[in-house]
Amino acid sequence: MKKALSEFKKHVMTGISFMIPVVVAGGILQAIGVAVYGTGISQMEGETLMWYVWKCGNLGMSLVVPVICAAIAYSIADRPAIAPGLILGFVCTYINAGFIGGIAAAFLVGYFILLLKKYLKVPKAMQGLMPVLIIPLLSTLVCGFLFFTVLGKPIAALIAAIVEALTNMQGGSKFTLGAILGALCGVDFGGPMSKTASTFANGLLVDGVAGPEAVKLVCCMVPSVGLAISALLGRKKYTRVERDSIKSAFVMGICMITEGCIPLAMNDPLRVIGSSVIATTITGGVTYALGIENYVTAGGWFIIPLSNKPLLMAAMVLMGGVIMGVILTLWKKPVKDEDETGGIDIEGAADVEITLENL
Repeated sequence: MKKALSEFKKHVMTGISFMIPVVVAGGILQAIGVAVYGTGISQMEGETLMWYVWKCGNLGMSLVVPVICAAIAYSIADRPAIAPGLILGFVCTYINAGFIGGIAAAFLVGYFILLLKKYLKVPKAMQGLMPVLIIPLLSTLVCGFLFFTVLGKPIAALIAAIVEALTNMQGGSKFTLGAILGALCGVDFGGPMSKTASTFANGLLVDGVAGPEAVKLVCCMVPSVGLAISALLGRKKYTRVERDSIKSAFVMGICMITEGCIPLAMNDPLRVIGSSVIATTITGGVTYALGIENYVTAGGWFIIPLSNKPLLMAAMVLMGGVIMGVILTLWKKPVKDEDETGGIDIEGAADVEITLENL
């Protein structure tokens, strides 16, 4: 079971790694169009240059499910799975099976192709046709038929029910879901819990629900802001080395790279993680309840202007940072530092080098 779960995670993460650039490119182009002309841009066909920008993003977003489906299938069964994966991904889009359907179809295609490779025997003269004709054709035919007639319909019904439930959420229900997502984003700084929340939000974004994506973006930026505010408020509660680490974490946090907070969390896990979870739980709940949305999956502070409510989104990041910073400062104890005159210099944080390995 442990090996099976590891394999499942590996294949899904491969698919997500292929999907993210498509979502980012398509989401940014869509968001630019909406930011300039509002949601009515979808009705302005050919009337303005910005419509073409929006449409490129819209078409890019329609590729997300085929891309993740093909990438997962490729991870399972290599190149013969790419074409069936792409086609099954478009089938999922056509029947509204969405992100979950794409993942299910990918595993169906991948393991069906592995069975074909193992048990389908052809004459030696036809073996060269196996990866380019026989396997793609048979797998597309069988898996496509199964998804159209049996497997796809219940998945599509499930997706429709989820989207309707999320769309109809009001007040306390929205706050609760946002709070749960926020807590997951603030607990391990880019670890498994954060990735779970991120995958959930990205999947809903593909299905047209953009509120959870805004929660994810906001709450992933809160910890680095909170640490910086805490260092400013309580300079004597951090060693010189910790203050230097906070500089790096702040710069990385601007780009939504939360892993920079890990060294601080390792030094004082209870207080850092505890204050982070409290702050992101509150912030996530308020963010979703206020109806803030974003169609871009990454980018940190640079994509806040592309939100439907950019000022509110920026205020949520600052609010979460202040909550975490105040709690952490009050909670931490003073330390003896070899350089008591030192302090965190936010302006000097730009001098911290971010390498490709960090990204």
